[in-house]
Amino acid sequence: MDIARTSKAVKILGFVAVALSVYAVTANRLDNLRNANQAARQGFISAEDRTQQLACLTKNIYNEAAFEPFEGKVAVAQVTLNRVEDGRFGKGVCGVVYAKNVIYERVICQFSWTCIGGISLKPVAQAHYKESEEVAKKVLLEGFRLPSMKDAMYYHADYVNPQWGKPKITKIGRHIFYSEKI
Repeated sequence: MDIARTSKAVKILGFVAVALSVYAVTANRLDNLRNANQAARQGFISAEDRTQQLACLTKNIYNEAAFEPFEGKVAVAQVTLNRVEDGRFGKGVCGVVYAKNVIYERVICQFSWTCIGGISLKPVAQAHYKESEEVAKKVLLEGFRLPSMKDAMYYHADYVNPQWGKPKITKIGRHIFYSEKI
């Protein structure tokens, strides 16, 4: 009987050891899946978010560069996305486009059209709006870039002189583009 009891105890201990091993492996795999899902969600952009980003970028291109050449529209879009990537100008495409700062009790907008009631402006030149939308799609969704604009963070129209003292990159159409890097 002692051998039978010992054999039974060994079997029970073996079963418990296997059960604990299965539990540990399963818990570990579930933790890994949970962590992977959380990481994926952090980088996840829903279709609704992407549509909103596309609308904001399209409006910005249209209001800043509607009558500029294709390259000028791309450059404006690229400056917008460079600012998104930089993180100092707002969070996300819409955050950058509509960012406002108050300096000495004066509201300063990143893009002038957003300070003049441009948020609800309807496009007047439909063909230019469509081209702005196509540029936004190419830049935002397809990753199209002008290599010369990889460091572009600022621009202004050629008929103003803000005296920024920043390194000039190039002029495209009526806009002059600048970087921060010397």
